Amino acid sequence: MSPSLLANDRPRYLSSPFQKRWQPLGALLLLVWLAGCAGQAPAPDVPRQPDDWQRQQQDLAALDTWTVAGKVGLRTAEESRSANLDWSQAPDHYRMLISGPFGAGRSVLEGRQGAVTLTTGDGRFEASSPEALMQQQLGWSLPISALDYWVRGLPAPGRAHRQSDDELGFPKTLSQDGWTIRYRDWTYADSLWLPSRLIMTYDDIRATLVVNQWQPGSGSEGAPGQAADASP
Repeated sequence: MSPSLLANDRPRYLSSPFQKRWQPLGALLLLVWLAGCAGQAPAPDVPRQPDDWQRQQQDLAALDTWTVAGKVGLRTAEESRSANLDWSQAPDHYRMLISGPFGAGRSVLEGRQGAVTLTTGDGRFEASSPEALMQQQLGWSLPISALDYWVRGLPAPGRAHRQSDDELGFPKTLSQDGWTIRYRDWTYADSLWLPSRLIMTYDDIRATLVVNQWQPGSGSEGAPGQAADASP
């Protein structure tokens, strides 16, 4: 994501207070972190080929602007939730609109260099980073700074990870920062193969992200898309 997403300190992950402090704001923030896909172009006539993943590595690494629309389903030991998400990303700014059956119906996470704001039905919250915002509100944090890499099928740089590939050389599983990401489907947009269905797990948390649209190179907010099913 933009530089404002980088946290200086390693976040604390889901310790015992998590079960006690899991509230609508916590669900919202986790869904915000776990979501980020949209804008799907028609698939090409030719399916994925063995050399496609390596061929597009340079373009994937350079991709820093997009709009995304999708749906995320979240399941914990205590509950299941789902939400629609529209994400507009640019090098120095991002905006995530979350709407759906939970919370106040419309919440916005917005970030620029050194500042992040979260606006919900409960008010407006600010911090220097999404990690700091979650730490401030919940007492624990998540590696939000890795999301814009994982959603492109890439590991976050400079951090240990394990990866397995499918028979075509595309990522199949990625383990990093205690999370395991399973790439279940891909879509073709603007000459790139991009993940369209991801399952992410951390202990008893399971999130399913289904991409409805991927629009690489488009940083405008655009109209929200009607996302496919992402039942947890």
